[in-house]
Amino acid sequence: MDRTIIAIGGGELKSKDTLPIDGYIAAKAKERAWERRASGLFIPTASHYSMPYFNSFRKTYTSVYDVKADVALTVYGEMSKDKLREKFCKADFIYVGGGDTVFMLTHWKQTGLIDMIEDAYERGVLICGLSAGAICWFENMYTDSKLASSGDDYSFFRGLGWIKGTISPHYNLRTLDFDQKIQYNNIAAIGLEDRAAIEIVNGKIVRSLGCGGKAYRLKHGDGAPVKEEILPSVRL
Repeated sequence: MDRTIIAIGGGELKSKDTLPIDGYIAAKAKERAWERRASGLFIPTASHYSMPYFNSFRKTYTSVYDVKADVALTVYGEMSKDKLREKFCKADFIYVGGGDTVFMLTHWKQTGLIDMIEDAYERGVLICGLSAGAICWFENMYTDSKLASSGDDYSFFRGLGWIKGTISPHYNLRTLDFDQKIQYNNIAAIGLEDRAAIEIVNGKIVRSLGCGGKAYRLKHGDGAPVKEEILPSVRL
Protein backbone atom coordinates (compact mmCIF):
# COMPACT_ATOMS: atom_id res chain seq x y z
CA MET A 1 0.00 0.00 0.00
CA ASP A 2 1.28 3.47 -0.88
CA ARG A 3 2.65 5.65 1.91
CA THR A 4 1.44 9.20 1.39
CA ILE A 5 2.20 12.52 3.07
CA ILE A 6 0.55 15.85 2.25
CA ALA A 7 2.67 18.68 3.66
CA ILE A 8 1.08 22.16 3.85
CA GLY A 9 3.39 25.18 4.15
CA GLY A 10 1.09 27.30 6.29
CA GLY A 11 -2.27 29.01 6.66
CA GLU A 12 -4.95 29.31 9.30
CA LEU A 13 -7.49 26.52 9.71
CA LYS A 14 -9.69 28.92 11.69
CA SER A 15 -10.06 31.31 8.77
CA LYS A 16 -10.17 28.43 6.25
CA ASP A 17 -7.09 29.67 4.38
CA THR A 18 -6.32 26.15 3.17
CA LEU A 19 -9.90 25.00 2.57
CA PRO A 20 -9.36 23.71 -1.01
CA ILE A 21 -6.34 21.67 0.18
CA ASP A 22 -8.43 20.39 3.09
CA GLY A 23 -11.06 19.32 0.55
CA TYR A 24 -8.41 17.40 -1.39
CA ILE A 25 -7.36 15.63 1.83
CA ALA A 26 -10.98 14.86 2.78
CA ALA A 27 -11.63 13.32 -0.66
CA LYS A 28 -8.60 11.04 -0.28
CA ALA A 29 -9.75 10.01 3.20
CA LYS A 30 -13.20 9.16 1.87
CA GLU A 31 -11.64 7.01 -0.85
CA ARG A 32 -9.79 5.08 1.82
CA ALA A 33 -12.88 4.75 4.04
CA TRP A 34 -14.92 3.44 1.11
CA GLU A 35 -18.42 2.79 2.50
CA ARG A 36 -17.61 3.96 6.02
CA ARG A 37 -17.71 7.55 7.19
CA ALA A 38 -14.14 8.81 6.95
CA SER A 39 -12.32 9.68 10.17
CA GLY A 40 -9.49 12.16 10.76
CA LEU A 41 -7.21 12.18 13.81
CA PHE A 42 -5.81 15.59 14.78
CA ILE A 43 -2.47 15.71 16.63
CA PRO A 44 -1.90 19.15 18.22
CA THR A 45 1.33 18.38 20.11
CA ALA A 46 3.29 21.29 18.61
CA SER A 47 0.79 23.84 19.94
CA HIS A 48 0.75 22.29 23.43
CA TYR A 49 -2.92 21.50 22.89
CA SER A 50 -4.87 24.57 22.02
CA MET A 51 -8.42 23.17 22.04
CA PRO A 52 -9.67 26.03 19.84
CA TYR A 53 -7.19 24.67 17.27
CA PHE A 54 -8.90 21.28 17.35
CA ASN A 55 -12.28 22.99 17.15
CA SER A 56 -11.11 24.73 13.96
CA PHE A 57 -10.04 21.34 12.57
CA ARG A 58 -13.44 19.88 13.45
CA LYS A 59 -15.35 22.82 11.97
CA THR A 60 -13.48 22.40 8.71
CA TYR A 61 -13.41 18.64 8.32
CA THR A 62 -16.70 17.74 9.99
CA SER A 63 -18.89 20.75 9.24
CA VAL A 64 -17.67 21.32 5.68
CA TYR A 65 -16.59 17.85 4.52
CA ASP A 66 -18.55 15.48 6.77
CA VAL A 67 -15.44 13.73 8.11
CA LYS A 68 -15.51 12.51 11.71
CA ALA A 69 -12.91 14.41 13.75
CA ASP A 70 -10.96 13.01 16.70
CA VAL A 71 -7.95 14.23 18.66
CA ALA A 72 -4.87 12.63 20.28
CA LEU A 73 -3.87 14.32 23.56
CA THR A 74 -0.65 13.27 25.30
CA VAL A 75 1.30 16.33 26.51
CA TYR A 76 -0.37 16.27 29.92
CA GLY A 77 -0.90 12.52 30.09
CA GLU A 78 -4.56 12.75 29.14
CA MET A 79 -4.85 9.47 27.24
CA SER A 80 -3.55 5.96 27.78
CA LYS A 81 -1.61 4.17 25.06
CA ASP A 82 -4.49 1.74 24.61
CA LYS A 83 -6.89 4.62 24.02
CA LEU A 84 -4.48 6.23 21.57
CA ARG A 85 -3.97 2.99 19.65
CA GLU A 86 -7.73 2.68 19.29
CA LYS A 87 -7.89 6.17 17.79
CA PHE A 88 -5.03 5.46 15.38
CA CYS A 89 -6.68 2.24 14.24
CA LYS A 90 -9.86 4.12 13.29
CA ALA A 91 -8.16 6.98 11.44
CA ASP A 92 -8.29 7.29 7.65
CA PHE A 93 -5.95 10.26 7.86
CA ILE A 94 -3.79 11.90 10.49
CA TYR A 95 -3.38 15.68 10.58
CA VAL A 96 -0.46 17.18 12.54
CA GLY A 97 -0.93 20.82 13.51
CA GLY A 98 1.57 23.65 13.64
CA GLY A 99 3.62 25.08 16.50
CA ASP A 100 6.97 24.19 18.06
CA THR A 101 8.39 21.48 15.82
CA VAL A 102 11.37 20.55 17.98
CA PHE A 103 9.26 20.22 21.13
CA MET A 104 6.78 18.08 19.19
CA LEU A 105 9.40 15.61 17.95
CA THR A 106 11.05 15.40 21.37
CA HIS A 107 7.71 14.64 22.99
CA TRP A 108 6.75 12.07 20.36
CA LYS A 109 9.98 10.16 20.93
CA GLN A 110 9.69 10.33 24.73
CA THR A 111 6.11 9.05 24.79
CA GLY A 112 6.24 6.50 21.98
CA LEU A 113 3.66 8.42 19.95
CA ILE A 114 6.04 8.42 17.01
CA ASP A 115 5.77 4.61 16.83
CA MET A 116 1.98 4.86 16.42
CA ILE A 117 2.32 7.51 13.72
CA GLU A 118 4.93 5.50 11.85
CA ASP A 119 2.83 2.35 12.08
CA ALA A 120 -0.14 4.22 10.59
CA TYR A 121 2.08 5.58 7.81
CA GLU A 122 3.35 2.10 6.96
CA ARG A 123 -0.24 0.82 6.88
CA GLY A 124 -1.15 3.40 4.25
CA VAL A 125 -2.99 5.86 6.46
CA LEU A 126 -2.75 9.30 4.86
CA ILE A 127 -0.42 11.57 6.87
CA CYS A 128 -1.01 15.32 6.62
CA GLY A 129 0.25 18.36 8.42
CA LEU A 130 0.68 22.10 8.38
CA SER A 131 3.87 24.03 9.17
CA ALA A 132 5.45 21.93 11.96
CA GLY A 133 3.30 19.04 10.75
CA ALA A 134 4.60 19.54 7.21
CA ILE A 135 8.33 19.67 7.82
CA CYS A 136 8.91 17.13 10.61
CA TRP A 137 9.03 14.18 8.17
CA PHE A 138 12.15 15.52 6.38
CA GLU A 139 15.83 14.98 7.14
CA ASN A 140 16.38 18.66 7.87
CA MET A 141 13.87 21.38 8.69
CA TYR A 142 14.17 25.14 8.94
CA THR A 143 12.14 26.31 11.90
CA ASP A 144 11.98 28.35 15.07
CA SER A 145 11.96 26.68 18.48
CA LYS A 146 12.09 27.65 22.14
CA LEU A 147 14.78 24.96 22.43
CA ALA A 148 17.10 26.74 19.99
CA SER A 149 20.48 27.74 21.42
CA SER A 150 21.90 29.60 18.41
CA GLY A 151 20.14 32.87 19.16
CA ASP A 152 18.72 33.01 15.62
CA ASP A 153 14.98 33.30 15.06
CA TYR A 154 15.14 30.32 12.70
CA SER A 155 17.61 27.45 12.57
CA PHE A 156 18.16 24.08 10.92
CA PHE A 157 17.11 21.06 12.99
CA ARG A 158 17.09 17.35 12.28
CA GLY A 159 13.70 15.95 11.38
CA LEU A 160 12.50 12.35 11.37
CA GLY A 161 14.29 11.58 8.10
CA TRP A 162 11.39 9.76 6.44
CA ILE A 163 11.77 12.08 3.45
CA LYS A 164 15.16 13.10 2.07
CA GLY A 165 16.13 16.76 1.93
CA THR A 166 15.71 20.11 3.65
CA ILE A 167 12.50 22.13 3.85
CA SER A 168 11.13 25.43 5.12
CA PRO A 169 7.44 26.21 5.70
CA HIS A 170 6.07 29.76 5.34
CA TYR A 171 8.57 30.32 2.55
CA ASN A 172 6.73 33.46 1.40
CA LEU A 173 7.54 35.01 4.80
CA ARG A 174 11.13 33.69 5.09
CA THR A 175 12.35 34.01 1.50
CA LEU A 176 15.33 36.31 2.00
CA ASP A 177 16.61 34.59 5.13
CA PHE A 178 16.13 31.06 3.81
CA ASP A 179 17.68 31.93 0.44
CA GLN A 180 20.75 33.25 2.26
CA LYS A 181 21.01 29.98 4.21
CA ILE A 182 20.78 27.99 0.96
CA GLN A 183 23.61 30.01 -0.56
CA TYR A 184 25.81 29.96 2.54
CA ASN A 185 25.45 26.21 3.11
CA ASN A 186 25.51 25.29 -0.60
CA ILE A 187 22.52 22.98 -0.30
CA ALA A 188 19.31 22.15 -2.12
CA ALA A 189 15.96 22.56 -0.37
CA ILE A 190 12.22 22.96 -0.68
CA GLY A 191 10.49 26.27 0.02
CA LEU A 192 6.82 25.71 0.83
CA GLU A 193 4.65 28.82 0.88
CA ASP A 194 1.51 29.36 2.92
CA ARG A 195 -1.59 27.98 1.16
CA ALA A 196 0.57 25.52 -0.78
CA ALA A 197 1.30 21.83 -0.26
CA ILE A 198 3.29 18.97 -1.70
CA GLU A 199 2.06 15.41 -2.03
CA ILE A 200 4.71 12.79 -1.34
CA VAL A 201 4.10 9.15 -2.30
CA ASN A 202 6.55 6.47 -1.19
CA GLY A 203 9.19 9.09 -0.45
CA LYS A 204 8.91 10.96 -3.77
CA ILE A 205 7.21 14.31 -4.41
CA VAL A 206 4.56 13.64 -7.06
CA ARG A 207 2.86 17.05 -7.26
CA SER A 208 2.33 20.39 -5.59
CA LEU A 209 -1.07 21.74 -4.58
CA GLY A 210 -1.94 25.40 -4.30
CA CYS A 211 -4.80 27.66 -3.34
CA GLY A 212 -2.84 30.89 -3.41
CA GLY A 213 0.70 29.68 -2.66
CA LYS A 214 3.43 27.75 -4.45
CA ALA A 215 6.08 25.15 -3.66
CA TYR A 216 9.65 25.51 -4.93
CA ARG A 217 12.83 23.50 -5.33
CA LEU A 218 15.84 25.63 -4.44
CA LYS A 219 19.53 25.06 -5.06
CA HIS A 220 22.74 27.04 -4.77
CA GLY A 221 23.24 29.36 -7.72
CA ASP A 222 25.59 32.01 -9.00
CA GLY A 223 24.84 34.87 -6.62
CA ALA A 224 21.36 33.69 -5.65
CA PRO A 225 19.54 30.39 -5.32
CA VAL A 226 18.03 28.87 -8.44
CA LYS A 227 14.28 28.53 -7.86
CA GLU A 228 11.94 26.18 -9.73
CA GLU A 229 8.27 25.59 -9.01
CA ILE A 230 7.48 21.98 -8.18
CA LEU A 231 5.53 20.45 -11.05
CA PRO A 232 2.98 19.22 -11.82
CA SER A 233 1.23 21.97 -9.90
CA VAL A 234 -2.47 21.53 -9.20
CA ARG A 235 -4.39 24.77 -8.59
CA LEU A 236 -7.31 24.09 -6.27
